[in-house]
Amino acid sequence: MIRAYNPRYDQTEVVRLIRDELIPLSHTVHQQDAQVIRELPLRFRRGAAFVVALSKKSPPVAFIHFEIMGQILYQDMMVTHPEHRGRGWGKQLMACSESYGAARGCTIARLFVDDSNDRAHLLYRKLGYETVRYVPELRCYELLKRLSPPQTTN
Repeated sequence: MIRAYNPRYDQTEVVRLIRDELIPLSHTVHQQDAQVIRELPLRFRRGAAFVVALSKKSPPVAFIHFEIMGQILYQDMMVTHPEHRGRGWGKQLMACSESYGAARGCTIARLFVDDSNDRAHLLYRKLGYETVRYVPELRCYELLKRLSPPQTTN
């Protein structure tokens, strides 16, 4: 099930996922970077997030965090626990964030992916994202996707 992130129930597991799965891929942050870990709750308050949980009370096995900046949906972080990959959670989380952004007037989705994260880069390309540039100082690719306005029913 996909639900809104609740810091009271989800923060500990989401921070663990970031520390264990995302940070090792980063070339600008280290796993023991205490300041980055301390700032995560503030970062999550600035945007919105969805989590995947196997039940209403179980800890998250995946999450996505994103922010809206004008008409741009900036997808900041997404992780699926290794034991739960290949089940379509990433695709579903991306669709949820894109729908959320489009419903709030976003016309473009933007994200960065580490150059060593081939699996994520492939997923984003399958979902319609185009690589627009490589940022050597971050060792990341920037990807963009045009968002369609939400469909209205009469």
